[in-house]
Amino acid sequence: MKVAFATQDMQRVDAHFGWAKNIAVYDVRADGYDFIEAFTFEGDLKEDGDEDKLAPKIAAIMDCAILYVAAIGGSGAARVVASKIHPIKVPQPEAIMDILDKLQDVVKGTPPPWLRKALLKDQERVMDFEDEVEND
Repeated sequence: MKVAFATQDMQRVDAHFGWAKNIAVYDVRADGYDFIEAFTFEGDLKEDGDEDKLAPKIAAIMDCAILYVAAIGGSGAARVVASKIHPIKVPQPEAIMDILDKLQDVVKGTPPPWLRKALLKDQERVMDFEDEVEND
């Protein structure tokens, strides 16, 4: 499952989604996690009401299941949720590695329903019609 982190320093979740200079993406599994990619954004990111700045960020995280942020505006949250990404706000800056460790522990155990659904985002739905019984 891919997880995105809004970050200014690439070490902590410490950024508002719209204002984030960076988004770090990791792949999280029950047996570990790997850094996948970092996206860097330029320009006046703090300009409120500029919805255009969200489009490249949404595109960057489109295949992620979860997005960790320090804060997120209403329209940003709506667009993230519409993309089937679960946003999670952290109350204060938190180390990305600490979050990854906790998330991996949850994935190893019995994840809550919302996380089970997020884990399925990566998996393609396969229909096996040969298993169906024909009624002639």
